Amino acid sequence: MKIIKDGTITNVKGIKAAGISAQLKKSGKKDLALIYSEKKAVSAAVFTKNLVKAAPIILNMENIKNGNTQGIIVNSGNANSCTGETGLENAKKMTEFAANELGLKKEEILVQSTGIIGVQLDMEKIETGISKICKEISKDGGNDAASAIMTTDTFTKQICAEIEIDGKTVTVAGMAKGSGMIHPNMATMLAFTVTDVNIEKSLLQKIFSEITDSTFNMISVDGDTSTNDMACVIANGASENKKIIDENSEGYSKFKEALHFVNQELAKLIAKDGEGATKLIEVTVTGAKSKKDAQKVAKSVITSSLFKAAVFGEDPNWGRILCAVGYSEAKLIVDKINIFLGNDINALQKGVQVAKNGMGIEFDNEKAVKILKNGKVEILIELNDGEFSSTAWGCDLSYDYVKINAEYHT
Repeated sequence: MKIIKDGTITNVKGIKAAGISAQLKKSGKKDLALIYSEKKAVSAAVFTKNLVKAAPIILNMENIKNGNTQGIIVNSGNANSCTGETGLENAKKMTEFAANELGLKKEEILVQSTGIIGVQLDMEKIETGISKICKEISKDGGNDAASAIMTTDTFTKQICAEIEIDGKTVTVAGMAKGSGMIHPNMATMLAFTVTDVNIEKSLLQKIFSEITDSTFNMISVDGDTSTNDMACVIANGASENKKIIDENSEGYSKFKEALHFVNQELAKLIAKDGEGATKLIEVTVTGAKSKKDAQKVAKSVITSSLFKAAVFGEDPNWGRILCAVGYSEAKLIVDKINIFLGNDINALQKGVQVAKNGMGIEFDNEKAVKILKNGKVEILIELNDGEFSSTAWGCDLSYDYVKINAEYHT
């Protein structure tokens, strides 16, 4: 697999994009993005598990069933959530506006919105913006599209990789946004992946659902699952590899690895850019009885506000880690648990051990604090009760998180 430096979604064959300002944001910053495939494409998606679903989510849950998905229109600055029937009609109009401009059916367009909840979209600005952006899509529009989906994000989140299948170069690229209200079971996180691989729609959905479970669903910034969470992928077959129709097909493992890599990197970028964050936290759990138990423990620790605050304060308070392990509802034996601050897997180093057999031990406090000063803080939790492992990503909880969210609406 080859990582494309500064690659964007438009590195993928047949993909064009654009990002403009439709004046939805008071700041005048870009707030409307469009992704377009010149060829017919199959799609797959996962959506928020919040029962309060934004209008675009409700519509996309139907449109994703279509055999062809060639466009994705996204606005930022307004979530079109908790907006009733009017909001749903407005989401439909967004797909209709885009479809008319692109010569597609409205069912062949996915739509997404992100921003303030409970406010109706300014459809006059939306219609004008969509008319404009459909004329501006190009092979140079990837960066603009990634910028246009941002809300409180501090940087664009993009990744691009290439692999070879059947002698053909296959590209997988993605962009995402997310900084706050992040606790996916699917969070306000949006992720859009595009690829020119040739694959069956049902198999793409199977792969993508599996990948989401170990990437986007393993991050947390603040424990809040948004009304607008969505991750999707479209595949247009432009690379012309032999169609991947089952798990035994040549290239299946290569493509799955590349798709997993792209989405895991996007997930980590979201965690790193948590509102007010100063550190990326990576929690690895080993020795669990099941994969689900490993995930429960890792996610529980990464979500703990007390633990996140301790990381911000560079306080090696291992008790907060063990506490979060204990209420994770995973099956485990407390007396077998070991905890390490620092976990360099590549160097096979576990860092500073701060707990053994479920109890605290003497450790080098100065070295532990030094680990917590890093921009990336790694935690290793050994359950010593099975063969399964999992990793979760999050960020520290700082003063600025409170400030940002106290002033978000105003």
